[in-house]
Amino acid sequence: MAETIFFNALREAIDEEMAHDDTAFVLGEDVGHYGGSYKVTKDFYKKYGELRVLDTPIAENSFTGMAIGAAMTGLRPIIEGMNMGFLLLAFNQISNNAGMVRYTSGGNFKIPLVIRGPGGVGRQLGAEHSQRLEAYFQAVPGLKIVACSTPYNAKGLLKSAIRDENPVLFFEHVLLYNLKEDLPEEEYWQPLEKAELVRSGSDVTLLTYSRMRHHTLEAVKQLEKEGFNPEVIDLISLKPLDLQTIGESLRKTHRAIIVEEGMKTGSIGAELTALINDQLFDELDAPVMRLSSEDIPTPYNGTLENLTIVQPEQIVEAVQKMVALQV
Repeated sequence: MAETIFFNALREAIDEEMAHDDTAFVLGEDVGHYGGSYKVTKDFYKKYGELRVLDTPIAENSFTGMAIGAAMTGLRPIIEGMNMGFLLLAFNQISNNAGMVRYTSGGNFKIPLVIRGPGGVGRQLGAEHSQRLEAYFQAVPGLKIVACSTPYNAKGLLKSAIRDENPVLFFEHVLLYNLKEDLPEEEYWQPLEKAELVRSGSDVTLLTYSRMRHHTLEAVKQLEKEGFNPEVIDLISLKPLDLQTIGESLRKTHRAIIVEEGMKTGSIGAELTALINDQLFDELDAPVMRLSSEDIPTPYNGTLENLTIVQPEQIVEAVQKMVALQV
């Protein structure tokens, strides 16, 4: 085992897969000589050459379209978005091309494409750099959506995403890049469509993902002191959602609270609530509760920014309220 920082876990994943498969290549703004804004591709151009580590113009729509075309020819592009919010400029290419071509071509083309990069609410990055795009893309057919949350799952999931035959949107959180964790020295992969049972419990199921995994676990420390026994599930796969794992948990706890950084309206939590009500309603002893960000552009002011997103104390209060209702 070797202690590895989050962004180096991502770097190791890409390095291993590029060494394994010479059709894999990286493209994006400043990924070459600069090594990426967060140094995920540092020195890759020296190892793999400038034809496999492509510095692009500031034109997300153009280089995303180019990557999709490259994937259609049998290459495996890995797009680094300098900030995932900028991918809105490539929404047409992602939805009308990446998600559709395999189907509209009758299966003649596959799109083994990964689009990855930092997103989420940072520390005073302003509204345009604090985007959470998971729900924007959830309605697009043909995409897989993954949100990593630890160095361990970041590496294993990214390796699997690069080998997948479908377009994968791979969401990283800007405030998790400095997390450290011991990683195995041997290669490993993780399934893209499987949620992770982080903590077993019996009182209530806390469903979360990305940075909110860590807020949730912080809340659990306090809840344990108060005698509560919550179960924690990291969704990881946002499309498709792993209803099997979620269902197994709800058959045990019969209560669910969804904790997300996404805004409440039209969110991952909204879709998950609908699915639970459709398929697991009889298992519920209480309505599903959602803890989400406020439906406003993220303020630059640090105090106001914190007020727009879910904090650990709100999770504690939600569990207290839900479990108390059942006593």
